[in-house]
Amino acid sequence: MSSHRLFFGLAVRNLQIHWLRSLLAAIGIIIGVVAISSMGILGNSLVLSVSDSLTDVGDSVVVTPHVSFQGMASTGTDKRITDRQLEQIRRASGNNEVVPVYAGGDRIRIGREILAASIYGVDPQDIPTLLNIESGQFLRGASGVMVGAKLAKENNLAVGSRILVGDEEAGVRVVGILAERGMGFDISPDYAIIASDQWYKDCYDVTGYDQVIVKVRNLKDIDQVKDSIDAQLNRRETEVNVYDTKAILETILETFGRISTFTMAIGGISLIVAGVSIFNVMMMSVMERYREIGILRSIGTKRAEVRSMFIYEALILGVSGSIIGGVLSFLGGYAAIAIMLQETSYLFAFSSLIQIPYGMIFGVATSILSGLYPAWKASDLRPIDALRHE
Repeated sequence: MSSHRLFFGLAVRNLQIHWLRSLLAAIGIIIGVVAISSMGILGNSLVLSVSDSLTDVGDSVVVTPHVSFQGMASTGTDKRITDRQLEQIRRASGNNEVVPVYAGGDRIRIGREILAASIYGVDPQDIPTLLNIESGQFLRGASGVMVGAKLAKENNLAVGSRILVGDEEAGVRVVGILAERGMGFDISPDYAIIASDQWYKDCYDVTGYDQVIVKVRNLKDIDQVKDSIDAQLNRRETEVNVYDTKAILETILETFGRISTFTMAIGGISLIVAGVSIFNVMMMSVMERYREIGILRSIGTKRAEVRSMFIYEALILGVSGSIIGGVLSFLGGYAAIAIMLQETSYLFAFSSLIQIPYGMIFGVATSILSGLYPAWKASDLRPIDALRHE
């Protein structure tokens, strides 16, 4: 144990003698750890942000009319889901909730402001199946509308506010403000107006639905429901497009996960550069201490002990640089997600914080690997050759 302390002390002494060179090598490790950990935190926070925005809509099968580009060019009409197709969807969906939706957009006036907004027409009984309310009440009939959280917040809308819709400026009263939901693959209500299906049909004189949303109670059944609808409606020719939001969600999260890995790999390049720097420092240290190594070997110092002295130097550089880099990574990660996502709570998720020790481990490992060859080179010197070296 005392011999280990002795050679550890020699390693510390040498780093202190060449403190500037050692500091520059440690700074390389610090930069590498900060880069890889901060990029990991940012990438993971991005995945969490997207997941939070989309997880609520991962339990749906969405059915839309199939429109061929050739058919659109020749007829110029919009296809919709008919009542017959809706009944087929209900039969194929079993006991899962089926929600037909009218979807469009129009000009609206709020006070003196003229805006554009998405407008959805949904049976009032089906609205609680899709959406949550923040204030006010759900629709109970054909009068009144509900508005998305962000549309309400940005335009100071409250329960009782009046909105004028369309060129004819049909007036409607806000009866409820929806809870914020985020982007959806079925509907995106945050900047939208939710009206009753009857009001939508009367206002826009449409027949047929723009889409049908099936809320699947058990996620294990989502593929079965999707296949059943597809088999029921697309037997002879493709009448509808059927897709499940769970598969889309998984694809998006997988894509963002790959982006996160790629950004961490970019940060890892800095650690490679730092490793080269430590390798250079260690090789210079070996060359400068040939005589010292020769003396140590001539008095019976074992090769393993000489190796340990140089590995200790690399380890000290790696550990000190990684600890400082870990602290700075927390601050760097906080700044990165505050700027990119305007939401810092993701930093404190376990999957984000674990990126810091990962970066530190890479930093220490890089340092040790960079010091292995110089340590072996030093221990492999013949004592007589080392003593003769000038």
